[in-house]
Amino acid sequence: MPLPVLNTSRLVLRPWRESDLAPFAALNADPRVMEHFPKCLDRAESDAMAQRIRENFDRLGYGLWAVEVQGGAEFIGFVGLNVPRFEEFFTPAIEVGWRLACEHWGQGYATEAARAALQFGFEELRQAEIVSFTVPANVRSRRVMERLGMTHRTEEVFEHPLLEVGHPLRPHVLYRLTAADFSPGR
Repeated sequence: MPLPVLNTSRLVLRPWRESDLAPFAALNADPRVMEHFPKCLDRAESDAMAQRIRENFDRLGYGLWAVEVQGGAEFIGFVGLNVPRFEEFFTPAIEVGWRLACEHWGQGYATEAARAALQFGFEELRQAEIVSFTVPANVRSRRVMERLGMTHRTEEVFEHPLLEVGHPLRPHVLYRLTAADFSPGR
């Protein structure tokens, strides 16, 4: 079965290509992009992550799509749906997430692409709820979550179990969006 391709007015969310690996590695090595992650990734770690993303598509039929600008940049990062690899009070769940090269920030691309991914999750996958999470200081991503209509309740915080106790990025905030509250044209 062919992997889904999602189109927005400005973007294409598509399966990954070999030509995406070098710009993905550059994105993952950028300290500005990786500010709210435990560390920058080297080329081998970045390639391994891309391979896991592709394997998830093959296994699940959805995942973190490579994003390109229609008529422009062929790869600006990823946006899509993912299953968290840990247990927490809100799992099992599907999360919406993104990582874009910083030269493409501030143009509404993350919100536009995430809205398309959410629509796929609610309409095609029939999810009742989709979550997103980040560290409290990641104001840019939190604003995207809010523009998507996701909500955060002050009591819905957690310590990310894949980070060691005491790590400064371990505290996370959870955002939720239900199918009933989703508006594709927001």
